[in-house]
Amino acid sequence: MDVRHLELLREFAVRGSVTAVARATHRTPSAVSQQLRTAQRELGVELVRPHGRGLRLTEAGELLARGGEDVAAAIAQVQDSLTGLLGSPAGSVDLLAFPSAATILFPGLAQHLDRAGIDLVLHDEDAAESRFADLTADHDVVVAHSLTGPVPEGSERCTVVPLGAEPLDVAMARTHPLAAREHLDARDLAGQSWIGVPEGFPFDRVLQAISVATGTSMRITQRLRDNRLVEAMVAGGEHLAILPRFTTAADGGVVLRPVAGVPTLRHLSALMRPDAAQRSAVRHVVRALRETAARAGLEQ
Repeated sequence: MDVRHLELLREFAVRGSVTAVARATHRTPSAVSQQLRTAQRELGVELVRPHGRGLRLTEAGELLARGGEDVAAAIAQVQDSLTGLLGSPAGSVDLLAFPSAATILFPGLAQHLDRAGIDLVLHDEDAAESRFADLTADHDVVVAHSLTGPVPEGSERCTVVPLGAEPLDVAMARTHPLAAREHLDARDLAGQSWIGVPEGFPFDRVLQAISVATGTSMRITQRLRDNRLVEAMVAGGEHLAILPRFTTAADGGVVLRPVAGVPTLRHLSALMRPDAAQRSAVRHVVRALRETAARAGLEQ
């Protein structure tokens, strides 16, 4: 059994298409297709079959793709043992976080790791909860968030390390009638006009929960990703929005109010492919992430 075939199937399972695998591994789609045919011939079993305009793994292909994950993790563990024998953790660690988490974590993390001998490469990208696990294919560590718990949707095949949790509050202009109240109930929010986020994002789930709790439809006038833009929209009008407590600007012209009766705690977690999680440099970064999150006041 050729380990390269297992790695190819593992990549296909993560990326879902020949084109995506080719792009990620710097090969042509025809070369990837040829390698899949070679793997099928040498293993004597069908690994992929046509599905729509593309291919999907068979049951045997799925089994071997999971085996590829195990093999990659075992190799990474041996490599890490050798690194430990030769000295302290070193190398490059590629870290991605969604923007509001990056605002909390990146400055302190970079300072913490300044003398660790680790080359930290930082990225920020916002995504729907179900997409964070996919991003681990191209990044060593992905900081994700979820309203339902520390294991985000779709991350079952990842190594998941909880980092903490942050409350989400209702944001409004200082002149809004609800700003006079220190606490809100879901019923106070029925019939209000909202600036939302794209569907599938954790903030949207708060609005869905309010809708269920009040038995009313949410009036969402716009759906935007950038929290600073949402702050500006809220500060300048009568709209409400869901924003994170720790990274919403105190002088941005909005006030935050907690809301009772619906889940509003978002969990932050570090996601990794199992082989990446074996690297001592990655583990060092994740430990530093947890320490930075605790210093920032995230609930542990």
